[in-house]
Amino acid sequence: MRDKQRLLLVDDDVELCELLSDYLEHEGFEVEFAHNADEACAQLKRSDRYALMVLDIMMPGKSGLELLQQIRPVVTLPVIMLTGRGEEIDRILGLEMGADDYLSKPCNPRELLARIRAVLRRSEPKTQTTLFPDTNVEMGGVQLDPGLREVRIKGELLELTGTEFNVLAYLIANAGNVLDKEQLTELVLHRKLAAFDRAIDVHVSRVRQKLAKALPDKEFIKTVRGVGYQFIKDLV
Repeated sequence: MRDKQRLLLVDDDVELCELLSDYLEHEGFEVEFAHNADEACAQLKRSDRYALMVLDIMMPGKSGLELLQQIRPVVTLPVIMLTGRGEEIDRILGLEMGADDYLSKPCNPRELLARIRAVLRRSEPKTQTTLFPDTNVEMGGVQLDPGLREVRIKGELLELTGTEFNVLAYLIANAGNVLDKEQLTELVLHRKLAAFDRAIDVHVSRVRQKLAKALPDKEFIKTVRGVGYQFIKDLV
């Protein structure tokens, strides 16, 4: 099971911290708080505990920008800033100091979640991705012929659209590895993954449904929540 990623939320607004924490924990993260820069510095002494920090710029005492400037030479974890609307100069300074993204307050928890996931995808080392298969592949009873662009199960042709075929081909070629949604979107749809973009999820779901109809006793494609999809390698 994939370990939960831990986030550090630095904001003096206690109610906002609790609201965002409830939402993010429901989405599979662990969340810790700091309500001022000094608390954040103490917690960041073990910065390897955290996958990402959400940092409010406007706090009493030392500001978020001052904190970012202080820690950035030695703390490399990704940072998303929360800024007041219209504070363009703060956003620019934050990005120049090494923030990875920003979001205006009051923020929508769902948009913050999308930005967190996008920043984490960009910051994590990518799994080595195998190119589109150039020879026939058989796995778990699924026979894929890239030359004919056909998939057969028990000798029967599985009807797939061109996009669905490409989804399955990339997943099978990388069986056992997780392909994140950003990778799959770029490989299959030839564009960047946008916030709230569910297109690749829809195509994977249709492939999964067609495989399940042909072989209902097997699970071929595993969803790795918040990351992407994996074709299960050790199918009997």
